[in-house]
Amino acid sequence: MSNHLFDAIRASAKSGDATFIETVDGQRWTYGDVLRLSGQIASAIDVLGVRPGDRVAVQVDKSPLALMLYLACVRCGAVYLPLNTAYTLAELDYFIDDAEPRLVVVSSKARAAVETVVNRYGALVETLDADGAGSLMALARDEPADFIDAARAPDDLAAILYTSGTTGRSKGAMLTHDNLLSNAMALRDCWHVTTTDRLIHALPIFHTHGLFVATNVTLIAGASMFLLPKFEPDEILSLMPRATLMMGVPTFYVRLLQHEGLNRNAVANMRLFISGSAPLLAETHVAFEQRTGHAILERYGMTETNMNTSNPYNGERKPGTVGIPLPGVAVRVTDPVTGETLGPDETGMIEMKGPNVFKGYWRMPEKTAAEFTKDGYFISGDLGKIDTAGYVHIVGRGKDLVISGGYNIYPKEVESEIDQLDGVVESAVIGVAHPDFGEGVTAIVVLKSGATLDEKAVLAALRNRLARYKQPKRVIFAEELPRNTMGKVQKNLLRDQYSGLYLHAS
Repeated sequence: MSNHLFDAIRASAKSGDATFIETVDGQRWTYGDVLRLSGQIASAIDVLGVRPGDRVAVQVDKSPLALMLYLACVRCGAVYLPLNTAYTLAELDYFIDDAEPRLVVVSSKARAAVETVVNRYGALVETLDADGAGSLMALARDEPADFIDAARAPDDLAAILYTSGTTGRSKGAMLTHDNLLSNAMALRDCWHVTTTDRLIHALPIFHTHGLFVATNVTLIAGASMFLLPKFEPDEILSLMPRATLMMGVPTFYVRLLQHEGLNRNAVANMRLFISGSAPLLAETHVAFEQRTGHAILERYGMTETNMNTSNPYNGERKPGTVGIPLPGVAVRVTDPVTGETLGPDETGMIEMKGPNVFKGYWRMPEKTAAEFTKDGYFISGDLGKIDTAGYVHIVGRGKDLVISGGYNIYPKEVESEIDQLDGVVESAVIGVAHPDFGEGVTAIVVLKSGATLDEKAVLAALRNRLARYKQPKRVIFAEELPRNTMGKVQKNLLRDQYSGLYLHAS
């Protein structure tokens, strides 16, 4: 049996001396390096006792070697579990407890603190730093590069990505080898990505967008990339004369539009700009095209499904839409109550089915069953419609998920932390339209009589309890929260009330 995903990557790779990654300081990793380093790291993981199906949790800074670690896990049959570098120890404790990884890889500076959590669960801890230091690479350098890849079938797990929902804690979405491979191949073909393309990669690699879309598509196409630690407009613009592609979240394009250096000359060599992970405002789409002559290609995906739809490469890229279903992916809109499939331009629940859709939630069979229809469609929780031309429009979310800067934030998790503070009666966390982040995390807090808690104190209390992107941008105090006759907090009314809160934010 072959290794379903890595066999395809190996087959698509350009010659060994062709560039896969270049960093801003001029360092270069070839496709030959991909095979050699991923093989050595896979050998090291094997020596550590990681076997096919074991989970490997990774919380490290973005670097070429971090991508080699991901590929090593694919090769040795481990289930890759990327974790946001902003997660606190309290958050990390949940993921380690739930996923039960055999190995946890962190930065050298974080090792001592992380071991206080991990040791309770019996996992091994190794380190990997962006500069190549750390115990994992020290072990890998003495290991052979000609690793024999573990046999992995299309339906075998390749990764678990934790995602937020509407109830409970984060859920682990189980993604198979074919979920990842089929989606990468579909996107490569739809976006016409070839060996001549060079991608500007400024996305995080603990997220579907940066890890599976940007990286896997590049690999499957045999293309190359500029791997940047983070988004910096000056740096992005300086690379455009040598690049052909950019993938980003709406925030990237908003900030580029604020830069005086963005013009048609700056993007003359660029072939395609792609946006996702959060809604792209139609005005951003229009403004970018006016400045550059490029219509941003917006697509739609989820942690559980990878990418579902895309605006066309050739054809109209409609502002405010996420395009048409990818080849092999079926998308429909149904009545949320009856489940009946709706007609064109009728708003309802978006559901999808295809080889991109995940296997289910880790160790949550009942939750998995509840999220799929009897005929196998995944219920996205997003409300939308399909117009007469077949374009999908996202009009809102049936769930209370907040998407800020491309990251999913589960309000209940933030509310639980706020509600524990002395002087707090209750809280409601909502997403409010933000010109830079898409949505700003906003907390509405009701205090006990006589409590003196203020906004600064609430934010300070949350600083070490929640990842930075989950922390509210504003805390607003109210006498009470609006409720319906059933006692449910009406967050829609709060969103309406504070809709202009960030109107002049930047």
